[in-house]
Amino acid sequence: MAGIDFEAHNAEVKEMWAAYHRGEPTRVPIIFGINVRYTMDRADANPDGIDFVQYTSDPAMMLQRQLEHQCWIRHHLPHDAEMGLPTGWHVHTDFQNTYEAAWFGCPLRFHRHQVPDTTPILGDDQKRLLFDQGIPDPFTGGVMARAFEYRDYFLEQVAKGYEYRGVPLVGAGVTGLGTDGPVTVACNIRGATEFFTDLLADPEYAYELLDYIVEATIVRIRALRQRFGHAAMTPGWGFADDSVQLLSPAQYRDLVLPHHRKLIAAFSEGGPNSIHLCGDATQHFVTLRDELNIQSFDTGFPVDHGRLRRELGEAVQLQGGPAVPFLCHATPAQVRAEVRRILETGVREGGRFILREGNNLAPEIPLANVVALYEAGREYGS
Repeated sequence: MAGIDFEAHNAEVKEMWAAYHRGEPTRVPIIFGINVRYTMDRADANPDGIDFVQYTSDPAMMLQRQLEHQCWIRHHLPHDAEMGLPTGWHVHTDFQNTYEAAWFGCPLRFHRHQVPDTTPILGDDQKRLLFDQGIPDPFTGGVMARAFEYRDYFLEQVAKGYEYRGVPLVGAGVTGLGTDGPVTVACNIRGATEFFTDLLADPEYAYELLDYIVEATIVRIRALRQRFGHAAMTPGWGFADDSVQLLSPAQYRDLVLPHHRKLIAAFSEGGPNSIHLCGDATQHFVTLRDELNIQSFDTGFPVDHGRLRRELGEAVQLQGGPAVPFLCHATPAQVRAEVRRILETGVREGGRFILREGNNLAPEIPLANVVALYEAGREYGS
């Protein structure tokens, strides 16, 4: 991004977003799903070679790695967000997508060049373990004790006037205020094969497990909201549940929809609500729109964007774009062609489409392909 006028970029992006939210889009907004894994193996972004084992076991390294990552992204990766140095840095306790399973007691495990994972704890001989133990404490259960310990460390650095690149650290958040969804969490703590077998062979247990997860999730989020002075409910609410892609529409309606409805009722005043669904869960989108007032879908791959627009109508917001495996191996010219193809499917009708990768930038994606996606989005999305 050498030579880029960040001030001009930020002003243009601010106006572009304002026009989009007014319902008068000047072009398709372009965002990326980015977390520290994208820069973990980049020597220029991670000069000390901090890995996820160190990152999750030492708050000082978590702080350093997040700031290095944010700074690198702000100066190297074009996207429709503020670029250049900020007025203040914000960090958060980050255990990636392990935090919910780890809150229930699943041990962390690490694989080289991969994000952290967890090991299921509900074996066939311990299926009722969590029911017997009850709901973990929102502040001290499982990994949450460490999460608050790390947040306290970050806030100590704020009080000491910690700076990075001459910019002060001004805020720190904690994990646990959202959810990856009851089906996804069930797969994490029981095992995906075991849980989906339960759905067929022991549906009463599967339903009971989902009900337990939803109850526990509501308890945790409510407690954290109260702790931080957040409103108990908001006009709309968003969540995820990637593993529902493995269910048929009938299974989703019978086994999962009641649990999603309970989550929505706990935190949303009615919507519009939103959902993040990696993979291809599009068989459920119409149901989600009609039953839960989901009006914003963050999609994965493979997705037929034009078909989704025709099925869901022009008022629904869709986020999506070229599939991550494609972006890992394509040439910049191929990326440009794919962006143009997607934007010409009719997905832009109504002006409620946000272009992004589908879904979450993998470390293997060349920066040149990210640049090609952004530039093509600006050119063909006007």
